[in-house]
Amino acid sequence: MRIVLQRVSRASVKIGGETVGAIGAGLLALVCIGQDDSAQEIDALAEKTVQLRIFADDAGKMNRSLIDAGGEILAVSQFTLYADCRKGRRPSFIGAAKPERAVPLLERWTARIESHGVRVAQGRFGAMMDVELVNDGPVTIILDSRELNAG
Repeated sequence: MRIVLQRVSRASVKIGGETVGAIGAGLLALVCIGQDDSAQEIDALAEKTVQLRIFADDAGKMNRSLIDAGGEILAVSQFTLYADCRKGRRPSFIGAAKPERAVPLLERWTARIESHGVRVAQGRFGAMMDVELVNDGPVTIILDSRELNAG
């Protein structure tokens, strides 16, 4: 699983000109499920997502989590996060899970986030989406399931 988290003051996703998801302050999460991701890895990255201390406290230090800050998440599936550009000029996306595997795991990740009382808005899996955001910071963090037990 790969997630690109961007701290935002607001974000939205449109499909065919219609807004299907929008949040105020919180995180835009671009999410891709990998072929070999397990439920345990999905759960661990959900916990990491809501517990990362990347929001400012009263002293201006990044010392508060999404939960502490009362933020929301806009989750947008993005299989291109698994692009392999090592050969040729056309990326390969073979590392991304097929929809029949990815959708249930993405739903699991979303449910784990919501279990912490965090509101989750979403795009639509497989759709062509227009994503708008206002970066706050900017703060951008990349989480990868392959790095959970490294170092």
